[in-house]
Amino acid sequence: MLTRMRDWHVPDDWFKITTLDLHTGGEPFRVITGGWPELKGETILARRQEMIDHWDDLRTALMWEPRGHADMYGCIFTEPVTPDGDLGVLFLHNEGFSTMCGHGIIGLTKVALDTGMIDKPGDAPVLKIDTPAGRVVATGHRENGRITTVSFHNVPSFVFALDQEVEVPGLGSVRYDVSYGGGFYAFVQAESVGLGLTAADFRQLIDLGRRIKHAVMASLPIEHPFEPDLGFLYGTIFVGAAHDPAHHSRNVCIFADGEVDRSPTGTGVSARAALHFAKGEIGLNEPFVVESILGRTFTGEVVATTEFGPHTAVIPQVSGTAHICGLNQLLIDPDDPLRHGFLLR
Repeated sequence: MLTRMRDWHVPDDWFKITTLDLHTGGEPFRVITGGWPELKGETILARRQEMIDHWDDLRTALMWEPRGHADMYGCIFTEPVTPDGDLGVLFLHNEGFSTMCGHGIIGLTKVALDTGMIDKPGDAPVLKIDTPAGRVVATGHRENGRITTVSFHNVPSFVFALDQEVEVPGLGSVRYDVSYGGGFYAFVQAESVGLGLTAADFRQLIDLGRRIKHAVMASLPIEHPFEPDLGFLYGTIFVGAAHDPAHHSRNVCIFADGEVDRSPTGTGVSARAALHFAKGEIGLNEPFVVESILGRTFTGEVVATTEFGPHTAVIPQVSGTAHICGLNQLLIDPDDPLRHGFLLR
C-alpha cells in the first residue's frame, strides 16, 4: 500500500513551501527554505511592508493551524540590504511580522552555519544580519563541526519609561517599566499580580499578559526614535525569582496575539539588560542568566554603552542554544477552504 504512494505527485497548481524546523530553548522556529515569493525593497522594513501588504495569507498558512499552531514562529531569509551584510531576515508569528527576534537569531545562525547555507570556517564564525530593527551581529560557537551555542550583539537597547502605573480591567492598578531590546516590552513583577511562572500558569499568563499589554497601549504612546514602524508595544514580560539559585531570575513573555515564548526571549533579555544597567543593578560585562517557563536559559550582559537618538542605550549580548527538529514540504491546495489557516485556543 505504501509503495503505491510513490506514484502520487503534488498537483502543479498547489503552492509548495519547504521549511526547516528547529527550536531555541523550546520556542519553535520555522525557517522557510523554498517556495516563498521573492521580496522587493531597498530596506528590510520595506520588505516587511511588502509581506504585510501582499503575502499575509502565506504567513497565516504557515503559522496557523493546520500547519502550525497559536504559538508558532518562523522566518524568511532575504538578501542583505547592507554592503557588508551576510543575510537579511524577516520574522513571522501569529499576529504579523516582528521587528527583531533573539531566539530567531540564535536559530537562524545555527541553520545558516550548520547546513552550509553560509560558508564560514573556524570555531567562531560571525554573521552580520540585517533585521527590521537594524544590524545584529551573531557568533556561532563551533565544536566538532557543529554550532553548539550562539551569541549575538543586539541593536541598541534602552529604557523607555520607568515606574509607570496603569489601570487594568479586572486587575486594578499595575506597576510596570517599558524597555526596548529590538521590540518594546512592558515589564511586570509576576508576584505583584499574583502570577507564577510555570507551565501550570500558562492560561493565566496569557490572559493577564494580553490585558496588561492592551491597557499600556491605550495609556502610553510608544515611540521609536528613528522608525515609526517600530514604535509599538510588542508584549508583556512577567519577571520573578529563578527556580535554580545559580540563576539570576525567571521571566515569561506574552507577545503578539497572546503567544507564550517558551524561551527566555532574546529581545526581552536585551531590554532587561538595559533596565538592570540603568538601575545600577549590573555593570559592564556582568552576565546574568535568565530562565524561561521551561527552565531553559539565555545569558545576557551589557558589552558597551552608546547613545540612540535621545536615549542612553546599551549594546546587549545574548547567548543560547538551538536544535534542529524537522524538514518539511508544506502544501497549499487552492481548493482548500481553510488553505490560509485558522486559530483555536
